[in-house]
Amino acid sequence: MNTVKQADIYDRNDKLILGNCTICPRECRVNRFEGGTGYCGTDAGLNIASVCIHKGEEPVISGREGICNIFFAGCNLHCLYCQNHEISQNGSIIRNTGTDFEAVLDQIVKILSEGIPAIGFVSPSHVVPQVKAIINGLISRGHKPITVYNTNGYDKLETIRSLSGLIDVYLPDYKYVTNTISSEYSDVSDYPEIALKAIKEMYYQKGSTLSTDQNGRADNGLLIRHLVLPDHAEESKKVLHSIAEELSPGVHLSLMSQYIPTVQVKHHPVLNRTLFKAEYEAVVETMEALGFRNGWVQNMDSNVNYRPDFNRENPFE
Repeated sequence: MNTVKQADIYDRNDKLILGNCTICPRECRVNRFEGGTGYCGTDAGLNIASVCIHKGEEPVISGREGICNIFFAGCNLHCLYCQNHEISQNGSIIRNTGTDFEAVLDQIVKILSEGIPAIGFVSPSHVVPQVKAIINGLISRGHKPITVYNTNGYDKLETIRSLSGLIDVYLPDYKYVTNTISSEYSDVSDYPEIALKAIKEMYYQKGSTLSTDQNGRADNGLLIRHLVLPDHAEESKKVLHSIAEELSPGVHLSLMSQYIPTVQVKHHPVLNRTLFKAEYEAVVETMEALGFRNGWVQNMDSNVNYRPDFNRENPFE
């Protein structure tokens, strides 16, 4: 990948940041124009693993037609149980698309022309300059799709501030509130503090309202996701308490039961099984007791629908 050639897609500030990377909270300070030597393992290229129509998001995100999701390779977290481990982990990154900026815009525009009005940036915390470049590139071609920032939540506060006016819908995970759990499962000890600050900034920009268009698709606002993990119902309850107390029980939630163990955790003493129905229902009860009134819950068999294969052109087909 010729990352030097890609440099002209970034504005001056983002070029400086990529040259001494402080995009995410890890602040590795590597020169990404010289290669992917930071924690995320990505360089200053686009680092796109897949551009595809995805219908597996929340109904308000996917709509009837689906969303044009842009899956980035690499990640600034190394979650043991990551469903996208084929592209997120160092040493297993797939760069089978997205090496040419104009070609990527062509792919996106083609999907938009099929009646898909929204694009989602998936796992973008370490590639925010690339996100901005894509949005601005589409605008220069006369396209202004709904933009969805689909993040693991480990985002730098200043980086989220820089996205104000560019992102229509924030779709962050809020994984944990306990530092020891975030350290063990995602290789980062300060996730709870960092994620809460980032989500508070998203809340500051968007408030509690998740507005929708005439077809019921979200076009502006904040939707917080939380995945309930096996044997961690109490942690999930603490996450819900944090959202209710630090933000508002009026925010929109997606409480997910879709956890499925990957080959990476087949020998893990806790994460090597699916979620019990009683565990999930206990968290749903807490959500209701705290007064949350907006959002979505999942069926217990939803995990069978979330098994991507990034060797396919469309990983979810």
